[in-house]
Amino acid sequence: MSIVIRRAGLQTTIQSAPRRGQRHLGVPLCGPADPLSMALANRLLGNPSSAPALEVTLSGLELEFAEDCSFAVAGAPCDVGLNNKPVNIYKSQRARAGDQLHVGPALKAVRSYVAIGGGLVGDEFLGSAATYLPAAFGGFEGRALRDNDCVEALQPDADPVGLQTPPKFRPQFSNAWALRACAQRNFVDLTEDDQVALFNTNFSVSARSDRMGIQLLGRTFDLPSAGYLDSDPIFPGCVQCPADGVPYLLSVDAQTTGGYAQLAQVGRVDRHVIGQLRAGNHLRFLLRTPEEAAADLAEKHDYWREWLPDIASVI
Repeated sequence: MSIVIRRAGLQTTIQSAPRRGQRHLGVPLCGPADPLSMALANRLLGNPSSAPALEVTLSGLELEFAEDCSFAVAGAPCDVGLNNKPVNIYKSQRARAGDQLHVGPALKAVRSYVAIGGGLVGDEFLGSAATYLPAAFGGFEGRALRDNDCVEALQPDADPVGLQTPPKFRPQFSNAWALRACAQRNFVDLTEDDQVALFNTNFSVSARSDRMGIQLLGRTFDLPSAGYLDSDPIFPGCVQCPADGVPYLLSVDAQTTGGYAQLAQVGRVDRHVIGQLRAGNHLRFLLRTPEEAAADLAEKHDYWREWLPDIASVI
């Protein structure tokens, strides 16, 4: 089953399951920047939560279905049209051969996900078809899609057209966010004023943002190491601070080691939100102990399990 990309937009990639357990080889997590939204799109089609889907960034996408198939869109709010007729996101739809799908620019947040019944076909590397752009592997030739690329999809096992995500399971997107985070190893190196400020500053998301990391504006931090330390393991969700004192929040494609100070770590409970932080958005960190962060995650899993039974593998 073929799909032709008529207008690829700013950055559209094939994403699928993260590459877990490969960081000792220097391979980042990868996968969808917002795994919850991708899982929601796949759920509407009876696909596994991590089935390969299109991750559409900011500017939208236009494609043409070469064969009959079903599709669903979830994630950042956007206008979606099939043959110039509006269709709902968070609802599985049927397309016929020759139909054209238009996914408009994100109205809030950053990334929308287009899932196809059966899931897309991507180049697998280390057990995943997720695209990792810096090293050019996975997905579609290891790169973002271009106009007139042709991607393939598998035949679906089921075709639940018309299935809708219940309203209570549709994420709310905003221009202001709060992420629960624990103090990290170099938090103790900050002055008392900076320790307080880290969890009391209303940061602004900089335009210097991508799948590797997001620069945060609004406060700089003084570090006795001048920002340089021996390299340590590092993970998505880390708030890292280089020598200039301007912090960065690391995302799914973040490096596996780093020598900058690690000030905080966003908990798994909110890590999926990082992929939807948009330039100009406001962000605060909410201090949690590790025990509190684990309890928050368990509570979130309990909430979502009704609609996504495998939620513990998603976030």
